[in-house]
Amino acid sequence: MEFGPHLMLALIEGAVTAAVLALTASGLSLVFGVMRVVNIAHGEFFMLGAVIAWWITQGIGGHPGWGFAAALVAAPLLVSALAVVADATVLRRLSHDPERTIVATIGLLYIIQQLTLMSYGPEARPVVAPFDARIALPWPERGPEGWQIGWPWGFGTTVWKLAVIGAAAVMVGALWLFMARTRAGLVLRATQADREMATAFGIPVARVYALTFGLGAGLAALAAVLIVPIRQAHYLMGGDPLLLSFVVVIIGGLGSLPGTLLAAVLIGLSDGIISVFFSPTLAKIIATLMVALVLVVRPQGLFGTRAP
Repeated sequence: MEFGPHLMLALIEGAVTAAVLALTASGLSLVFGVMRVVNIAHGEFFMLGAVIAWWITQGIGGHPGWGFAAALVAAPLLVSALAVVADATVLRRLSHDPERTIVATIGLLYIIQQLTLMSYGPEARPVVAPFDARIALPWPERGPEGWQIGWPWGFGTTVWKLAVIGAAAVMVGALWLFMARTRAGLVLRATQADREMATAFGIPVARVYALTFGLGAGLAALAAVLIVPIRQAHYLMGGDPLLLSFVVVIIGGLGSLPGTLLAAVLIGLSDGIISVFFSPTLAKIIATLMVALVLVVRPQGLFGTRAP
């Protein structure tokens, strides 16, 4: 296969990674932006979404689409509910102090991880996609008669990967509409701008924090449900999403949703291209070097604001 088709396949893989990263990192950025809490357990909420999706799809018989549709709704809601409980029982008791909540979320990470290991097991288990047909992709080729659009066999992708990209784009758009056009989004942005002023105007900040923490965890779980038919559910699968999400929010700017989305596309596409043509390890190394460069040149990130 020529370079061009290889590049297109790498771009598709990168777009899938970017789509999942956009959802996962948006949740992490939202939690930090509103609550000023660095959620180290964010990757475990991602993992829980995938594991719960496996449990639900195994429990519902019939066509795989029914079980997956149920998982797509139930898994993010269950993970969100767990996150709200964690906020009420742990983070709120620490007054959402930035330093102490880091230690608390590290403890939450290990609790979730070990409970999942005890109940789910160490095996990686697949979830069947509701549809998994393959489609051939066109590519322009130059032959004796000039440029032609060819449909080479073996050069294609699964429909589900394209569905993941489309679904993530819809959900990111819905998140933007929620933050920009709804009363709840306005309350979240007001709390992010000035917690004391929001309290003075009668905004229930504790409830806003619980909603934010639950929403961030739910976004991570939703991303995991979308990707688990491609990557199997495993109790240790939260590490890479957490690392890449931190890379994305640092480059984009902590608490900045537009910066997070732009950085997710940048990191996702570069990860896909470098992984296909070189190695996934090199992709992670370059992403880490990009973080170091941003911290040196523009510490607040691409779209972040410098602290006064």
